[in-house]
Amino acid sequence: MGQKVNPIGLRLGINRGWDSIWFSKKNDYGKFLIEDYKIREYVKKNVVNSGISQVIIERTSKKCIISIYTSRPGFVIGKKGSDIDKIKKNLSKISSTEVSLNIKEVKKPELNAYLVAENITHQLVKRIAFRKAMKRAIQSALRLGAKGIRVCVSGRLGGNEIARTEWQREGSVPLHTFRANVDYAEAEALTTYGIIGVKIWIYKGEIFLEKPKTNNKGAGNVTTNKNKI
Repeated sequence: MGQKVNPIGLRLGINRGWDSIWFSKKNDYGKFLIEDYKIREYVKKNVVNSGISQVIIERTSKKCIISIYTSRPGFVIGKKGSDIDKIKKNLSKISSTEVSLNIKEVKKPELNAYLVAENITHQLVKRIAFRKAMKRAIQSALRLGAKGIRVCVSGRLGGNEIARTEWQREGSVPLHTFRANVDYAEAEALTTYGIIGVKIWIYKGEIFLEKPKTNNKGAGNVTTNKNKI
């Protein structure tokens, strides 16, 4: 068996940033780490059916800026902003600093690995055939511009007594290329037969660093001054 590396962890600092953006002294590091975990757990458990894909936390000396990426911002904000005020109030109890909340929309949820994985798990819980759910996800991603996608499900598929793993892939998914923009996510479906795991890889293309522009005009016209002695 080959050694498998998380595609996101492999590319951190190359073409992908961190979800927690802050720096602290040694005494406060553990406290902030626990706060980040509790904030993400609260959003995951209490803000349901809103298509939340990512929670990014930035900290300054006196402020905690929380950015929630969701495919349904209206569900998170609520009627006249009532729900977002409630979320902000509860998150302020968890954080030791002032909380600022930002809601950002995910315009193409079919290209977000976590949202695709969550969608497949919801279908599996409703007893939709796993191959049908996998095929739908692949077709939607490719239709919206993905260069490649791989879907892997494992567990007691179809209620079989023996657990197995099945996967499908369309297009190319280069896992060894650092400049490849590969989105990866995992999710679990709690069915009557047990837990079924879902893994998604979505390849969106390559990310190139911009090269500095050089002005080559007049490069061929070189004049030299020769002084006769």
